[in-house]
Amino acid sequence: MATYKLQINGKSVQTDAESDTSLLWVLRDNLGLLGAKYGCGIGQCGACTVHLNGVAVRSCSLPVSAIGNNKVTTIEGLSVNGDSPVQAAWHEVDVPQCGYCQAGQIMTAAALLAKTPKPTVAQIDDAMHPNLCRCGTYHRIREAVVLASNKMK
Repeated sequence: MATYKLQINGKSVQTDAESDTSLLWVLRDNLGLLGAKYGCGIGQCGACTVHLNGVAVRSCSLPVSAIGNNKVTTIEGLSVNGDSPVQAAWHEVDVPQCGYCQAGQIMTAAALLAKTPKPTVAQIDDAMHPNLCRCGTYHRIREAVVLASNKMK
Protein backbone atom coordinates (compact mmCIF):
# COMPACT_ATOMS: atom_id res chain seq x y z
CA MET A 1 0.00 0.00 0.00
CA ALA A 2 1.23 3.48 -0.87
CA THR A 3 0.11 7.02 -0.13
CA TYR A 4 -0.95 9.10 -3.12
CA LYS A 5 -1.27 12.86 -3.25
CA LEU A 6 -3.86 13.70 -5.89
CA GLN A 7 -5.39 16.83 -7.37
CA ILE A 8 -9.14 16.10 -7.44
CA ASN A 9 -11.69 18.76 -8.38
CA GLY A 10 -9.24 21.56 -7.63
CA LYS A 11 -8.27 20.24 -4.20
CA SER A 12 -5.24 18.36 -2.96
CA VAL A 13 -6.16 15.08 -1.36
CA GLN A 14 -4.14 12.26 0.10
CA THR A 15 -5.18 8.62 0.13
CA ASP A 16 -3.72 5.18 0.66
CA ALA A 17 -4.21 2.54 -2.01
CA GLU A 18 -2.51 -0.33 -3.75
CA SER A 19 -0.67 0.87 -6.87
CA ASP A 20 -2.90 -1.13 -9.21
CA THR A 21 -6.17 0.12 -7.69
CA SER A 22 -8.14 1.90 -10.38
CA LEU A 23 -8.80 5.60 -10.07
CA LEU A 24 -12.53 4.75 -10.10
CA TRP A 25 -12.32 2.77 -6.86
CA VAL A 26 -10.09 5.38 -5.21
CA LEU A 27 -12.64 8.07 -6.11
CA ARG A 28 -15.62 6.02 -4.95
CA ASP A 29 -14.31 4.00 -2.00
CA ASN A 30 -11.57 6.21 -0.60
CA LEU A 31 -12.82 9.71 -1.41
CA GLY A 32 -16.61 9.25 -1.44
CA LEU A 33 -17.02 10.70 -4.93
CA LEU A 34 -19.79 8.48 -6.29
CA GLY A 35 -20.60 10.22 -9.59
CA ALA A 36 -18.38 8.05 -11.77
CA LYS A 37 -19.98 4.62 -12.03
CA TYR A 38 -18.65 1.11 -12.51
CA GLY A 39 -20.05 -0.27 -15.74
CA CYS A 40 -17.71 -2.74 -17.39
CA GLY A 41 -14.34 -2.53 -15.66
CA ILE A 42 -12.41 -2.56 -18.94
CA GLY A 43 -12.85 1.03 -20.17
CA GLN A 44 -15.41 0.18 -22.83
CA CYS A 45 -18.73 1.65 -21.65
CA GLY A 46 -17.81 5.13 -20.40
CA ALA A 47 -19.85 5.14 -17.17
CA CYS A 48 -16.65 5.86 -15.25
CA THR A 49 -15.48 8.81 -17.38
CA VAL A 50 -13.61 11.62 -15.62
CA HIS A 51 -11.26 14.32 -16.91
CA LEU A 52 -7.52 14.03 -16.61
CA ASN A 53 -6.09 17.46 -17.38
CA GLY A 54 -9.30 18.21 -19.28
CA VAL A 55 -9.26 15.03 -21.37
CA ALA A 56 -12.02 12.46 -20.94
CA VAL A 57 -10.56 9.19 -19.63
CA ARG A 58 -11.95 5.93 -18.29
CA SER A 59 -11.20 5.81 -14.58
CA CYS A 60 -11.94 2.08 -14.25
CA SER A 61 -8.89 1.12 -16.27
CA LEU A 62 -6.50 3.81 -15.04
CA PRO A 63 -4.40 2.81 -12.03
CA VAL A 64 -4.06 5.42 -9.31
CA SER A 65 -0.28 5.05 -9.58
CA ALA A 66 -0.44 6.58 -13.09
CA ILE A 67 -2.11 9.82 -11.97
CA GLY A 68 0.91 11.64 -10.56
CA ASN A 69 0.43 15.43 -10.50
CA ASN A 70 -2.26 15.41 -13.17
CA LYS A 71 -5.53 17.18 -12.42
CA VAL A 72 -8.59 14.96 -12.10
CA THR A 73 -12.10 16.38 -12.48
CA THR A 74 -15.15 14.30 -11.67
CA ILE A 75 -18.80 15.10 -12.30
CA GLU A 76 -18.87 16.54 -8.77
CA GLY A 77 -16.17 19.03 -9.77
CA LEU A 78 -17.64 20.07 -13.11
CA SER A 79 -19.55 22.89 -11.42
CA VAL A 80 -20.31 23.93 -7.86
CA ASN A 81 -24.09 23.60 -8.13
CA GLY A 82 -24.44 21.10 -10.97
CA ASP A 83 -25.28 23.93 -13.34
CA SER A 84 -22.54 23.84 -15.95
CA PRO A 85 -23.85 24.45 -19.48
CA VAL A 86 -23.73 20.72 -20.16
CA GLN A 87 -25.53 19.78 -16.95
CA ALA A 88 -28.14 22.51 -17.54
CA ALA A 89 -28.72 21.25 -21.09
CA TRP A 90 -29.05 17.67 -19.84
CA HIS A 91 -31.74 18.82 -17.44
CA GLU A 92 -33.52 20.98 -20.01
CA VAL A 93 -33.63 18.20 -22.61
CA ASP A 94 -34.51 15.62 -19.92
CA VAL A 95 -31.81 13.27 -21.20
CA PRO A 96 -31.64 10.55 -18.53
CA GLN A 97 -33.91 7.59 -18.53
CA CYS A 98 -32.31 5.30 -15.94
CA GLY A 99 -29.42 7.77 -15.49
CA TYR A 100 -26.65 5.25 -14.83
CA CYS A 101 -24.41 6.33 -17.70
CA GLN A 102 -25.18 10.02 -17.55
CA ALA A 103 -22.22 11.24 -15.46
CA GLY A 104 -19.88 9.63 -17.99
CA GLN A 105 -21.90 11.04 -20.88
CA ILE A 106 -21.79 14.53 -19.37
CA MET A 107 -18.05 14.35 -18.71
CA THR A 108 -17.40 13.22 -22.29
CA ALA A 109 -19.60 16.01 -23.66
CA ALA A 110 -17.90 18.62 -21.45
CA ALA A 111 -14.45 17.53 -22.69
CA LEU A 112 -15.66 17.71 -26.29
CA LEU A 113 -17.09 21.21 -25.84
CA ALA A 114 -13.96 22.45 -24.08
CA LYS A 115 -11.93 21.37 -27.11
CA THR A 116 -14.52 22.07 -29.82
CA PRO A 117 -17.04 24.68 -28.61
CA LYS A 118 -19.22 24.48 -31.74
CA PRO A 119 -19.02 20.85 -32.86
CA THR A 120 -20.82 19.48 -35.88
CA VAL A 121 -23.31 16.66 -35.45
CA ALA A 122 -20.68 14.30 -36.85
CA GLN A 123 -18.13 15.50 -34.27
CA ILE A 124 -20.69 15.03 -31.49
CA ASP A 125 -21.53 11.54 -32.66
CA ASP A 126 -17.85 10.65 -32.99
CA ALA A 127 -16.99 11.93 -29.49
CA MET A 128 -20.03 10.43 -27.78
CA HIS A 129 -20.01 7.10 -29.64
CA PRO A 130 -17.75 5.23 -27.17
CA ASN A 131 -20.15 5.98 -24.28
CA LEU A 132 -22.86 3.35 -24.05
CA CYS A 133 -26.42 4.05 -22.98
CA ARG A 134 -28.46 0.93 -22.39
CA CYS A 135 -31.67 2.97 -22.48
CA GLY A 136 -30.85 4.32 -25.95
CA THR A 137 -31.15 8.04 -25.20
CA TYR A 138 -28.60 8.89 -27.89
CA HIS A 139 -30.88 11.32 -29.74
CA ARG A 140 -31.47 13.30 -26.52
CA ILE A 141 -27.76 13.19 -25.69
CA ARG A 142 -26.96 14.69 -29.10
CA GLU A 143 -29.69 17.32 -28.64
CA ALA A 144 -28.30 18.26 -25.21
CA VAL A 145 -24.74 18.60 -26.51
CA VAL A 146 -25.97 20.96 -29.24
CA LEU A 147 -27.96 22.95 -26.68
CA ALA A 148 -24.97 23.13 -24.30
CA SER A 149 -22.80 24.35 -27.16
CA ASN A 150 -25.31 27.11 -27.83
CA LYS A 151 -25.45 28.02 -24.12
CA MET A 152 -21.68 28.39 -23.81
CA LYS A 153 -20.17 31.84 -24.02
